[in-house]
Amino acid sequence: MAHAREDEWLWGWDPTPGIVSVWAEPDGRAFVWRRLPGSGALVREDVRFRPWLLLASLENLTHLGARLRPEHEGPAPHRVTWQELEGPGALRYVVRADDGRMLATAVLQGAARRLGHPVGNLRELGAHAVLSLPPEEQYLVASGRTYFRDLGFDDLRRMQFDLETTGLEPQHDRIFLVAIRDADGKTDTLEAHGDSDAAEADLLQRLVARVRAIDPDVIENHNLHGFDLPFLAHRARLLGVTLALGRAGTPGLRQRPAARGAAPGRGGPGHDAMRRARYTVPGREFIDTLDAVRRHDFSTRELPGHGLKAVAQHLGLSSPEREHIPGAQVYEVFGSNPERVRRYARDDVTEAAGLARMLGGAAFALARMAPRRYERLADAGPATGVIDPMLVRAYLREGAALPAHEPGDGTPHSGAALHLFATGVARHVVKADVASLYPSLMREYRIGPKRDRLGAMLALVDRLVEQRLAAKARARAAPSGSPERYTNEALSAAMKIVVNSAYGYLGAGGLTRFADVHAANEVTRRGREVLRLICNELARRGVTLLEADTDGVYFSVPDGWGEADERRVVSEVAELLPPKVRLEFDGRYAAMLSHEPKNYALQPYDGALILRGVAFRSSRAEPFGEDFLRRALRCLLAGDIPGVRGAYVETVTALRRRTLPTLSVAAHVRLTKTPEQYLAARRRELPYEAMLASGQKHWASGEQVRVYRAVGGRAALLPEPEAGDNGGDPRDYDAEFYARQLRETFAARLVRALAPEDFAEVFADPEQPSLFAPSLANARPILTVLREPETEGEPPGLSADNFP
Repeated sequence: MAHAREDEWLWGWDPTPGIVSVWAEPDGRAFVWRRLPGSGALVREDVRFRPWLLLASLENLTHLGARLRPEHEGPAPHRVTWQELEGPGALRYVVRADDGRMLATAVLQGAARRLGHPVGNLRELGAHAVLSLPPEEQYLVASGRTYFRDLGFDDLRRMQFDLETTGLEPQHDRIFLVAIRDADGKTDTLEAHGDSDAAEADLLQRLVARVRAIDPDVIENHNLHGFDLPFLAHRARLLGVTLALGRAGTPGLRQRPAARGAAPGRGGPGHDAMRRARYTVPGREFIDTLDAVRRHDFSTRELPGHGLKAVAQHLGLSSPEREHIPGAQVYEVFGSNPERVRRYARDDVTEAAGLARMLGGAAFALARMAPRRYERLADAGPATGVIDPMLVRAYLREGAALPAHEPGDGTPHSGAALHLFATGVARHVVKADVASLYPSLMREYRIGPKRDRLGAMLALVDRLVEQRLAAKARARAAPSGSPERYTNEALSAAMKIVVNSAYGYLGAGGLTRFADVHAANEVTRRGREVLRLICNELARRGVTLLEADTDGVYFSVPDGWGEADERRVVSEVAELLPPKVRLEFDGRYAAMLSHEPKNYALQPYDGALILRGVAFRSSRAEPFGEDFLRRALRCLLAGDIPGVRGAYVETVTALRRRTLPTLSVAAHVRLTKTPEQYLAARRRELPYEAMLASGQKHWASGEQVRVYRAVGGRAALLPEPEAGDNGGDPRDYDAEFYARQLRETFAARLVRALAPEDFAEVFADPEQPSLFAPSLANARPILTVLREPETEGEPPGLSADNFP
């Protein structure tokens, strides 16, 4: 029975299968669309629910007199009922009514009478006094329903669309083409027949008709909420076109609050409000694959950027025939070669669909658990966006009062342990992974929030870990590429997201309902103890420690050891850990450059170079420097120091002869200031100076540009190049500036891998040879074991003296 209760907290309790979208109105109407498992048929249910609020007190409702009655007396028209929850929580009264607007108005009127001034919104009363959820979440929490029961990811009808526009400003730029990929995978384009308002309006009307004909459950694209939907909404408003994209209710797009959103024309009035809003419609879910990319990269830190084309290429989703056109040139190319633009746009929606399937499974699986709309879970933070709704549901299911958000008592949150034991190049490297260390410690030592009197958080973590292991086992047993494998892998990934965020929830003082910095500090204290034990025991077995943190430990093994020896050592140490803390063999590598904490390069025995940390991966880094680093690192990790020298000399020579295209020295940056903000700051910055020098006096915050330093120290703007076309390349970059940058910025990241005299020789100016330069033939990379390890959150007694 205990597990049944905890499963209700985790999954809800209503077994209704196939929910693909929920829309609820404040007046108590809810519309539920379901795909029937097996047949795939779509059905719609229209149901009633009683909107509710959670209050700390009934004082703002006493003015209702006899219209306020206990819940056990039953509902009645134009009445508000209340139910007192059990326990010491501050939010202890559930109040319900047939109409949510009437309920909110009654609370606001009472608050205004009590306070003596108007109160316009429930938020003004404070989170300590009221909890108000969106209507859909009220419905899902109260009913115990969740999305997608008995459905797989591929059971949903998904559609992708992508806009091609004449520019980035919807106030005066137009939509001239829309690429569409339907639910069966067929791609097509819709185009405006001319450049008039009437032609564009006709295009938007045809887009609406196509959406309604395809009737997707989900509409997707990359940066859908950041560009396509805001641009589409703005143009439709200007042209008087109704965007009837939903399945019910008033036609048109609606807005919802969000942590991340955007609107073209970002510098205009209402800019800040728009950036905190997203669009939504009844009956369909808008999914932005950029959210999935960001969530994935937060965990892996391996993506070269977050743009569609870069990510698709990195993940192997791009076709070899993929059409490339610089964004700024798409409309111009359309005028001379429309078929090329059609191919380009169709490739965009194909790649967006591939990204959605590869990276979107976690959000799909989260929607099976948390009582929120699918589209909201896609961009939700795992702590406040996923765990909190489940805890609210659990407490209300048990009739228990909820604590309100409370500020901390001033106790600082102690950080996680991070140790750098050695720098330079190590060979025969192993990573031992500490699987979900902090959640494991919470489970092992029953460390949970003090105010969680139901123990709901620990119960959720327990069940998630158990069911994640079961999902991983089902995924391994399923055929590769099968829907069963994909669904269970996505479920496992979603559970990992929630489990790993439980500790962050604890430590988020004042931001989460059950925050408890003392419990969080106890978790980190235990974590430091475990990490110290792992390091000590590994060192006792003759390995060289390189880096250790809560994710795992990198170490180098002696020459002559094989994989069996490496696995044996990890297994021996794993046996010494607390039962619920798991140490696993996670990988082996031919070599590693340890540069700084969390900044390193790995060379697998057979595979591509792996770079971690901002020292080796930065979206702002100039391509010539990153290219040099990759070439130099391959040589360095192979022990080929003359090869590192060769890569350096070739790059410096190419810079000075200007055989490198200007694109390779240009930084791709995002403008975060409007012209007015930049000019008011009175601090010179290359990107903005480049915009002004090019004659551009107007730009939008959020616009991305390529800038470089030209001869004479000038700031210059580089237009987006046509693929394969170097005819317009100015090649006027400041070669000596970039040669210095090569040595002082990029080459400097190899300084810990070479003896000082070797570093000086490798990166000596090729045009200033020394008569007494030492030979590099016998030079080798070095590894320096630090006498005092570079640490953060170091526990007492952990130093290099503990290790051989």
